[in-house]
Amino acid sequence: MDVLITGASRGIGRATAVQLAGHGGRVVVNYLRNEEAAAETAELVRTAGGTPVVVQGDVRDPKDLRRLAQTLDRYDAVIHNAALGVLKPCDKIRANQWDLTMEVSVRPMWLLTMECLDRIVEGGSVIGLSSLGSVKFVPGYAAMGAAKGAVEALTRQLAVELSPKKIRVNTLRGGLVDTDALNYFHEKEKVIETAKKITPMGRLGTPTDIAKMVDLLLDERAGWLTGQIITVDGGLSLV
Repeated sequence: MDVLITGASRGIGRATAVQLAGHGGRVVVNYLRNEEAAAETAELVRTAGGTPVVVQGDVRDPKDLRRLAQTLDRYDAVIHNAALGVLKPCDKIRANQWDLTMEVSVRPMWLLTMECLDRIVEGGSVIGLSSLGSVKFVPGYAAMGAAKGAVEALTRQLAVELSPKKIRVNTLRGGLVDTDALNYFHEKEKVIETAKKITPMGRLGTPTDIAKMVDLLLDERAGWLTGQIITVDGGLSLV
């Protein structure tokens, strides 16, 4: 299985790279700045049975996206994990911060998919990563919530438009996942304790929880599944 994963140097991206490496094949590990972290992911991929291909690139830059797409001659899956944005109330967000959020967290799903289109094999997949902030109020999450909502809308559009090529498009909507991103939340510890208390499964998600669901979406048994937003949150959205 040959896959491309944006933002794969840490967190959910790293866990997904390692999970999919278990199938063998090549894993393109994209990163922005942290070369050391990307090298660590590459070693984990190699240990898991895959062949890592580390590629530095800024997903905001169309030239970098084109170069990233051209890394391999074929892809079984393109996974849009990279995300970056501002966590502020609406009245505190600057225009350039809003634009940064959209340029990193939603635009590449469209543009990189188009750059990879002739390289994604028949029966291949495009997978987006979203969050509950796309459908529920989260303090300070206006820009990111809008970006994730756009990812979900784009998922539906791409699913129909790419279906003649037998390419499936789905997105995972994650609950609160234990990654470095939590460090940017106001009152982080309070957020974590509240989430644990109200989540029916009684814990935060882990990057591996999400990675395993990505793997499940790529299984041939999911071959008739496309255009879907699948919530993976331990039941948090139900309460």
